[in-house]
Amino acid sequence: MLIKRRVPNEYDAEDILQDIYCKIHNNIASVQNQNKIQPWIYRITRNAIVDYYRRRDRTLALTPLPDDLVNEPWSEVNANAEIAYCLKNMISYLPEKYKQAIFLTEYQNLTQKELGARTGISLTGAKSRVQRARGKLKEMLLGCCDLEFDRSGSIIDYKHKSSAC
Repeated sequence: MLIKRRVPNEYDAEDILQDIYCKIHNNIASVQNQNKIQPWIYRITRNAIVDYYRRRDRTLALTPLPDDLVNEPWSEVNANAEIAYCLKNMISYLPEKYKQAIFLTEYQNLTQKELGARTGISLTGAKSRVQRARGKLKEMLLGCCDLEFDRSGSIIDYKHKSSAC
């Protein structure tokens, strides 16, 4: 899905995917740390897309490289980061008490006990409020996007269900 979002021509996207599979197959033995496979594959994919635009520019000399591909490090742009950005925006649609609970615990790093003390509710009430807020965010996200996860539960790709998301 990442390739199809970045490359407008479906047939070119399929060619790029095939090239990526070949590079992975030919070089997988060179990966020394198994925890680094996902970023390694992402880098191969990103480089393949950049190469596509470079080859295309040489022949057409018209289309610049998309801004989101220029010097894009793995740690800054990946599906988890993109979804986190979406979630941050979705928080504004939560009822005020849930918005406050998420904001204080996730963005101001308050414990749930501190949340309860600040808002005047019990620890059990604070825990419940945070869990309900997370559940509502999850519902909103799953209503908006189809998510693809890796073995460890990290989001590796997503697709919006509609353009309204």
